[in-house]
Parts: sequence; C-alpha cells; structure tokens
Amino acid sequence: MNVTKESESPTEVTLNISMDSADEEPFIGRSYRRLVGRVQIPGFRPGKAPRPIVERHLGRSVLVQEALEFMIPETLDQVLKDEDLSAFAEPQLEILEVEPVSFKAVVPLEPIVDLGNFREIRLEKDEVEVTQDQVDEVMEQLRLESAPWEPADRPAKFGDLLNLNVNGTILGEPAITDQGIDFIPELENPLPIPGFSVHLEGMTEGQEKEFTLNIPDDSPQTEYAGKECHIIVNVLSIKEKNLPELDDEFAKGVRDGYDNLEALKEDVEKRLLADGESAALRRLEQTGMEELLKSASIQASELVYQRELDMIREDRERAIRSQRLDMDTYLNYLGQTQDEWQEQLRPQAEERLKTYLVLRQLAKEETLEISDEEIDAEIDSVASSSRESEDSIRQIFSTDSSRESLRSSLLNRKVMGRLVEILQGEDAAKSADDAGADANETAAPEPDPEQEGADPNAR
Repeated sequence: MNVTKESESPTEVTLNISMDSADEEPFIGRSYRRLVGRVQIPGFRPGKAPRPIVERHLGRSVLVQEALEFMIPETLDQVLKDEDLSAFAEPQLEILEVEPVSFKAVVPLEPIVDLGNFREIRLEKDEVEVTQDQVDEVMEQLRLESAPWEPADRPAKFGDLLNLNVNGTILGEPAITDQGIDFIPELENPLPIPGFSVHLEGMTEGQEKEFTLNIPDDSPQTEYAGKECHIIVNVLSIKEKNLPELDDEFAKGVRDGYDNLEALKEDVEKRLLADGESAALRRLEQTGMEELLKSASIQASELVYQRELDMIREDRERAIRSQRLDMDTYLNYLGQTQDEWQEQLRPQAEERLKTYLVLRQLAKEETLEISDEEIDAEIDSVASSSRESEDSIRQIFSTDSSRESLRSSLLNRKVMGRLVEILQGEDAAKSADDAGADANETAAPEPDPEQEGADPNAR
C-alpha cells in the first residue's frame, strides 16, 4: 500500500491511498462470500460455486465494487492508526481508481481552540426583586383559572368565551367555514385575521354581523395574501367568568391547598423569586457565553463545519417529514431552493459548533469530568421525581448511548456552572484560597522546644 500526503495543515490532512492486489485480497474474499449466495451459476447450488468460477462469471470488477463499501473505510482506519492521526469528524472520500483501488481522503483533525483571556471576563448577575404588582398579577391569574365559565346576559366584551358560527369568503370562494367554535376575543389577538376580535366586541347572543377584513401581505397562506375576506359571524352564546373573592377559602382551593391567603401569597412570591433567579442565571450564562466566544479563537477544518451543517439539515428534514410534509412541498411553500434553504442554516451550524468547541476546551482546561457515580445519582433523581414508573426510567438510561448522552448533558451543566464562577470572580477568589492553603501546607512547622535537640531560636 502506498500512502502519500497531498496536503497538510494543523487542522486537516489530505491522504492519497493506493492499494495493491495483496491489500485488496482479504476484502475481495469477503465480497465473494457475500455474493456467492445471491448469484445463480449453472451447475452449482446457491452458495457453492468456487470463487474463481464466481469471479469469471461476474467479473472481478463486480467483486471489487461490492467490496468498496467496507474496503475503503477499514483501510482508511488502518492508515490513520499507522500515521498516528485521529479524525475529528467523518472524512471526505473520493474514489480515484477502482482497479487497482486508490482513493483520496480529506481528514479533519482536532480543532485548535484558544480561549484567550477568559479569566479576566467579569459579569454580574442581575439582582432580582419581586414587586407587589407581580404578586397581584399572579393572584389575578389564579382567580381566572379557578373561576368557571357562566352565561352572561349582556353584550360581548374582550375576554369573554363566545361560541360562534364563522363563514368567510375570498373572491367568492369559501375560505373560513367554522361552526360552533369557541373563541375568546382579545384586542391583540391577530387570529384568524387581524381585527377580527374588534368586530365581536358589543355583539349580543343571537346577533349576526357582516364585515370585511384585509388578509396581511405576509400571510403564510400565500394564495390569500393581500386579499379581502368577507366575513359573516353569528354569536351563539356568551359566557363570562365570575371571579371568586381573594380570601382564605379561595387559598384553600388553590393547588394542594394553603392554610390561608397570606400563605398563598408568600408561596407565590417565593416562586416568582425562584423564577426570576433562574432567568437571571440564564441571562448571565448566555451573556457569558457570548463574551467567551468573542475571547476565543478557533482553527478548524471547513469540513468540520460542513458536517455540523449536515447534521442540522438532517434534523430539520426529519422534523419536516414528521409533520407529513415532503421537502419539495416545504421548499415550494418557502419559495426557496434546497441550496438556499441549507445556506440559511449555516450561521446556526457555525454558532453551535463554536459553542461546543469552546465549552469542550473549557472543560479540558478546568479538568471537569462526569463520573459514573454522578450519572447514577442523576438517574436516581429523575426516577424518584418522574411521574413514570421507576423501572421505565431506569430502562431508558440502561443503554451505553443513553448514559453517554446524559453524561454530556451533565458535563455541559457543570461547565456552565464553572463559567458563572469565573465570570463573577469566584475563580480568582478560589485560586487565592487554594494558594493560601498550599502555602500553609508547605510552610516549615514551628520547632518543638520539647523535642530533643531543638533550638527555639533557630531559623
């Protein structure tokens, strides 16, 4: 086998690999064993024809073609081991010749990541304060959730529950045919057409009303965009919510029940504070990540970015197919070609890859790892708090791939926690404490006057 390096950089190497008959022989033998059972050769039972007969019958090129599927990747794996190279992502392969087999492999190597002066980045978490207005807003929402809908003997208002028949035509063709639907009109509600809710205000039960609305130019239903829709609405019923008084009895009926109204308000305040702290932490993490990406420099093979783009594209295509759409229909709806759509995904792919590489490097520099014990503890926690049975949760995490996925998630959590410490200067304080502890540990012990031969004045 002849291996030459066509080009080489710190993040990518291009190899030209030429095989001779001796290199090909084990793979051709495997190819024969795969094919012999599938071909019909006169005078031989299926699977019993000798290799020379099969080779003469099919031609050596057929056996080679059959073998390429495993010959090239396995040969490349061996070459990478021999050359002490490790592919960071799937190499790009190009077959140059078939007889004898030669191919080119562009191999992306480990990216080079320099985090820069990331330890000097300083950010503070936003202070969180819960106002009385926030508490009152939640209390009002709890009142709304707990109140039943009751018939209202008055004209409709925003926030009522209306039961409607709605018919709409565009250019004389039916576009809306909804019968007996429930609808809550809100001033800012743009559905089904902006302005629809406004026309419902003041209508009474049994009333019919006609009006015309313009379909927005940016409507996803492109065939209707910019056109007028003539609408006929019949109000079948109007219901409202009679809100309960905010008192101790109300508090006893909320969630699992509270002793009194004051206890409910205290819990609402605690939840708002916890939510606020979580939101403030997420903002700090996001801003810190943005600053870390600015500080970092990354050298990576273009092929690594392409592989990330391929993964995002495949994920999106699976999601689209899960909605029972084919790609041609979806792209036609967007008015884009496959290449245009994929190019729109590139910035997201680059951002995701850079974030992954930077967090991975931070984990290395901070020697952060996740032990098997930490994974087991997390599974125990999930199993004890899940509504599903403990056995089903443990079954989900019983495979190596699921445990590795959990390990990755836990590591990301740990890395982000470490980043927050660095951003808030806790890293510097911790280093100072560690230095002080090390100094104390390595300092010479005080001489013991009681010890034989010790000189209390000696230095």
